[in-house]
Amino acid sequence: MSRLNQELGLLQGIGLLSTSLLGTGIFVVPALAATAAGEASLWAWMILIALVLPIAFTFAQLGRHYPHAGGAPHLIGRAFGPRMERLSAWLFLAVLPVGLPAALNIASGFWQAVVDLSRGQALAIQLATLGAILLLGQRPAKASGLVQGLIAVAIVGSVGLIWWVGDLPHASQPLLPPIDGAWHLLPAALGVMFWCFVGIEAFTHMGEEFKRPTRDFPLALLLGVLLAGLVYWACSVAVLSFQAYGNVHSDAASLPRLFDLLLGERARWLIALVGYLACFASMNVYIQGFARLIWSLADEGKLPARLAQRNHHGVPARALLLVVLSCALCASLAGLFKLSVDDLIRYANGNFVVIYLLSMAAGWALLRGVWRWLAGFSALLCTLVLLMLGMDAWYALGLLAVLAALDYLRNPPMQAAKVT
Repeated sequence: MSRLNQELGLLQGIGLLSTSLLGTGIFVVPALAATAAGEASLWAWMILIALVLPIAFTFAQLGRHYPHAGGAPHLIGRAFGPRMERLSAWLFLAVLPVGLPAALNIASGFWQAVVDLSRGQALAIQLATLGAILLLGQRPAKASGLVQGLIAVAIVGSVGLIWWVGDLPHASQPLLPPIDGAWHLLPAALGVMFWCFVGIEAFTHMGEEFKRPTRDFPLALLLGVLLAGLVYWACSVAVLSFQAYGNVHSDAASLPRLFDLLLGERARWLIALVGYLACFASMNVYIQGFARLIWSLADEGKLPARLAQRNHHGVPARALLLVVLSCALCASLAGLFKLSVDDLIRYANGNFVVIYLLSMAAGWALLRGVWRWLAGFSALLCTLVLLMLGMDAWYALGLLAVLAALDYLRNPPMQAAKVT
């Protein structure tokens, strides 16, 4: 029996996941990937989609058989015990110091593309965004599903408008160009692009809130991944066709500049609004996912019981408030230390890849038949992506080692055996 209200349907689930995947990436990462690999980035998108689909299928099967607000850490704990559940939960929550400031920077960057903002004004927009997420999160999950479904339509419509007005595809820009001699550029592009498909693990925290989790959760996950992949590739074609890339510091404003080129000054306000809403949608799913993870751990007695409190709509309001306040602190510190979006994304990606790798290993342990072998294959793919991150992966691996050492000191094996 679900511990949370079961209110999400298939379309709402697709809206939640697709906007989570598209949100902070669609208006930034195609330009960053083009800067890293040029035309070869179009092939990188195809490779990335091929890498992500087996992972998505594995998450779909795990979510179908084990729907739980604890999400990926719960699955990892089921397979490998409570110590690994604790480690993966803390690793997931450790995305907050780098991942959420990156998303908030991208969100405020859309307004900076049309209005000259000071650093303080940009931070004020970021904090107001967190306040709006807090207010929406007090409502039932179906409210977020409805809002994000509308945002998904706006994102797809914006990319479609670029293709229509820009008369794409151009003959000068092949949809899949030859990349002889450019294969060495793909790892750098893939290291940034993996950001676009993080969100699947956060979506697993919503599994308990589907009306028909065994049917609608896996369908929503797979259709959301395919929709996001198609839109990313189409956006990348547009960025390359109009050469709206080339500098990692200005790539965040590539689509506003592209709309300005195609539709004039007023269109920049339109794309700034859509881009901001896309970022809002992505952050909303993540923050709701973090809140549900904390609530689930508290509900099971693994965190203070006061964090398990729900409001009259049945949502984990107190855990959500804790996450939002933590995000506000991290955003303020990121602004103080002037960390770049590119660096923040790469560090966050390491955490996500390790979580994905552990989740796929859990799939190998928990699933049976062909799904078990697919999980094993997905684990190999995640290992490959981790290697592609290179030095950026050491943030996540070092953090995992520190967390493991602290957990070992706090819960020695003999003490853990007595508890169990």
